[in-house]
Amino acid sequence: MISSTEKALRDLLSQRILILDGAMGTMIQQYKLQESDYRGERFADWKGQDLKGNNDLLVLTKPDVIREIHGKYIAAGADIIETNTFNSTTISQADYGLESIVPELNLAAARLARSAADACTDRRIFVAGAIGPLNRTLSISRDVNDPGKREVTFEEVAAAYTEQIENLVAGGADVLLVETIFDTLNAKAAIFAIARYFENHPRLPVMLSGTITDLSGRTLTGQTVEAFLNSLAHFPIVSIGLNCALGPKEMRPYIEELSNIAPFFVSTYPNAGLPDPLSPTGFPETAESLAPQLQDWAKQGWLNIIGGCCGTTPGHIRAIADAVKGFKPRAIAARTRTLRLSGLEPFTARPEIPFINVGERTNVTGSPKFAKLILAGNYDEALAVARQQVDAGAQIIDINMDEGMLDGAAAMTKFLNLIASEPDISRVPVMIDSSKWEVIEAGLRCVQGKSVVNSISLKEGPEKFKAQARLIMAYGAATVVMAFDEQGQADSLKRKTEICERAYRILVDEVGFPPEDIIFDPNILTVATGIEEHNEYAIAFIEATRWIKANLPYARVRAASATFLFLSVAITTFAKRCMPFSSIMPSALVSTWGS
Repeated sequence: MISSTEKALRDLLSQRILILDGAMGTMIQQYKLQESDYRGERFADWKGQDLKGNNDLLVLTKPDVIREIHGKYIAAGADIIETNTFNSTTISQADYGLESIVPELNLAAARLARSAADACTDRRIFVAGAIGPLNRTLSISRDVNDPGKREVTFEEVAAAYTEQIENLVAGGADVLLVETIFDTLNAKAAIFAIARYFENHPRLPVMLSGTITDLSGRTLTGQTVEAFLNSLAHFPIVSIGLNCALGPKEMRPYIEELSNIAPFFVSTYPNAGLPDPLSPTGFPETAESLAPQLQDWAKQGWLNIIGGCCGTTPGHIRAIADAVKGFKPRAIAARTRTLRLSGLEPFTARPEIPFINVGERTNVTGSPKFAKLILAGNYDEALAVARQQVDAGAQIIDINMDEGMLDGAAAMTKFLNLIASEPDISRVPVMIDSSKWEVIEAGLRCVQGKSVVNSISLKEGPEKFKAQARLIMAYGAATVVMAFDEQGQADSLKRKTEICERAYRILVDEVGFPPEDIIFDPNILTVATGIEEHNEYAIAFIEATRWIKANLPYARVRAASATFLFLSVAITTFAKRCMPFSSIMPSALVSTWGS
C-alpha cells in the first residue's frame, strides 16, 4: 500500500513533467565562502584537516546560505528540492573526522529544506533526502596489487545509510533519493537499508539515479544502462534515472535507452556540459543553450522528472521549467514478466533462447580441479576456470564453495570480489550456490548485478522458506527452488507438482516474490540403473516440467547436467506417450553443464 505522499507524487507525475532543482555545490561556490565560514564558531578550533569543501557542514555553520539556495530553486520552478546531504554519512565524513555529527547533519539539512518547501504557498514542494554514493566502493579495490580488497563491507555501508535515512526522515524529508550511483552494489546496500527501515516505519517514495561516467555508456564499475536497471528493478521505486558526469549531448542516448525500457517514471539531471576550465562557470552550457536540448527530450516523450546537476543554477532550472511546460510526461514502459538478470551486461531469458547455459566448473563440489585450486589458494588459476566457462558460452556461472576444509563465506566473498575486477568474467550474471545460507548471503553482498540463488526449499518448513525468500528479494536476486519439503525430496510426478505448487503459492501470494524470478528444480533422480522403481524418474521430471509451464505462470525450470545423460532415452519414451516434447522445451530449462 502506497503512502499519501507517494500517491500525490505519482498523481503529479502522471499529469506533467516535474522539475527537480539544480546543483547545490555550484551555488555554494558563488558565495565564495572561506575556511572560517565552514568552521563557524562551533568548529573554530577543529584540529586536523581543513573543513573548507565539506559542503554538508554548512547546514550547521551557514544554514542561512543553504536555506536561501533552496528558496532560489523553488522560485525558479522546482517541484522537488534535495537536501544538502550528499556526503552526510559516517563513511564519507570520516575524511574530516566528523562521523559523530552525521545524525545532526541529516536532521538539520532536512529541516532546512522542509522549511523552504513549506514556505511556498502556490504549490506542493517535495523534499528529497539526498543519499550520495559514498567515497568508498563495494565493487572496486583501490589497491592495484590486491583487486579483491575492499575498504568497506556491505553491512557497514547499509548501516551508514540506515543512520542517514533515519535522520532525513525525522527532519521532514518525504522522498528518498539515492543518487549519482557509480557502483550499483553501494546502491543495493542503500536499498537494503531503506527496505529494512520501512519494515517498522511508513513507506516513503524512493527515487534512484545512476551515473554513466563516460562515452562507453557504463557506470564507473562497468555496468551498462540495462544491466543497471535489471540490478535495481526489484525494489518498488517511483523513478529511475541518470545524473551527473555527462552533459546533455553525451547523456542523450542513455536517457533514450532508459526511457524505452524502464517500468518506472524516468528522471534525469545532466551537468551543464562537460567541465570546461575556460568557461566562467566551469561548464559550457548556459541556461539558454541547455534548456532547448532538454525540451527536445520532452518532445520525444522521454521525461517524467527533469533538473540539473553540476554547473546548473536557478537560471538553468527556470529556463528548463519554461521549456518543458505543456509537454506530456513520458508513458511508463510496460513491465514484461520474464527473467531478467545482469552482470556488467544484461541477460534476458527471451523466448528465442531454448536453454540458458550455466557453467558449473567454478563449483568445488563438482570440479576436482577447481576445488584443488581454491584449497591451495590459487585464485588466479581459479579465475581462469571462470573465464573459460564464459568464453565457452556460459550465460551464467555457478559459484560454489561448499567444502569441509574451506571457510565457505570467506572463499565466496574473496572469489566474487576478484571476479568483479575481471570484466570479461563479470559481464555475465552469477549463480550463488551453497547448502549454507550464511554462504549464500555472503555472496549476495558481493554482486552488483542481479544474480540467482541456488537454492532454497521447504525442507525446513514454510517460515524459514519465507524468511530466506524475503532476504533474496531484498538483495535483488532470483532463486532456484528445489522440489523438497519437510517429508524429503520429491520423486514421483505427484510429489513434484504438489511441492512446486505449494512453494509457488507461498512465494507469489504470501511473500510477493516475482514469479518470473522463480526457477524450479523438480529433481532429476538416478536413471538407467536397472532398478524398476527408477524407470519413471526421467518421465516424471519431463512431465513435471510440462505441468509447471502450464500451471505456474512465468516460472522456469532448472535441469542439472545429468539430464543430458538420459535425454535421448527420455525423449523417445516421452514421444511414445504422444506428448509433444517441443511444447515444454523453449525457454523452459536452465541447464547446467561441464562440471
